[in-house]
Amino acid sequence: MSTAITIDSLVKSFPAPGGGVTHAVDGITLAIDAGELFFLLGPSGCGKTTLLRMIAGFIDPTAGRIHFRTPTGEIDVTHVPPNQRNTGMVFQSYALWPHMSVAQNVAFGLEIRKIPRPQRDERVMQALAAVRMEKYAQRKPNQLSGGQQQRVALARALVIRPSVLLLDEPLSNLDAKLRIELRSEIRRICKESGITTVYVTHDQKEALSMADRVAILDAGRVVQVGTPETLYRAPASRFVAEFLGETNIVPAIVDDPQQVMLRVADSPLRAHNSTTLTRGQGVTLSLRPEALRLMPESQPEGLPATIIETTYLGEIAQHHATLGDGTRLLVAELNPAHAREPLPRKVRLAINPRDAVILPTT
Repeated sequence: MSTAITIDSLVKSFPAPGGGVTHAVDGITLAIDAGELFFLLGPSGCGKTTLLRMIAGFIDPTAGRIHFRTPTGEIDVTHVPPNQRNTGMVFQSYALWPHMSVAQNVAFGLEIRKIPRPQRDERVMQALAAVRMEKYAQRKPNQLSGGQQQRVALARALVIRPSVLLLDEPLSNLDAKLRIELRSEIRRICKESGITTVYVTHDQKEALSMADRVAILDAGRVVQVGTPETLYRAPASRFVAEFLGETNIVPAIVDDPQQVMLRVADSPLRAHNSTTLTRGQGVTLSLRPEALRLMPESQPEGLPATIIETTYLGEIAQHHATLGDGTRLLVAELNPAHAREPLPRKVRLAINPRDAVILPTT
């Protein structure tokens, strides 16, 4: 039975060093669906961990409400103690007891809840099986790798069968290769269990590869909510566009509002747009490096450019190019065939209109 979460105008204020108050969370409103894998994403200090800890009950809100909703009813948990919310928490630091075995660590929450021994043992093995750690049940945490310890921490949170699972940057202490391997595993576990999951991270790739939906936070506020694809392909602001991966921010002038024809560095470029434009209006474009295609200089379409620097990375090459007015663009070429050609090199840069995104005016 999954739980939906409603967050209404939530605020958390702290005294500021020089007087007054600082709003770590500033009027956030969110609706998280039952069974959803929902990410809170943003830079350090944006309020995402504070928000997660208020959902868990570790921090009391200054204002606003938090509701958990199940098929049997809705509960206001705003000021309910953590141990009465039926939430499971996975921390960045694993927080495993070193003197206990894996099985004993996982069983700890069940012991606190006075679950009978036979049922407790069965649930522990079920939780360890879910994270593929059942054969390590009798080992101590110091006999496990970092990734294995994180799986045990996840099993310990799952074994109590929480209504809501909360994960606070659970992969940040692992090396890059292991983080990538565990992304799909954590998503599989969360979706198979059907538990509503709220996951905090500052890692854009983590959020894009795992989430059902993502809320991007900045300075204590939610700036955009959507699916990973929507956020990446249709950012609502320059902040979102630049935070979610690399992009080129380019000024342009509207030449034809009906056809969404723009002028970039005195060259025509067609773009995608969902707002009203006027002829002669100045706009800002987001052009992802991987969306720009290298074309021969002789091609009639595309932006005339000069490649001035290339970094060869094997599967891709990163090209630094300049337009006629000096605007610099980063271009990503997959499976590069011309990375070793002499520089500078004259080219044309083409882009599908749907990938030339006009950023909303803020």
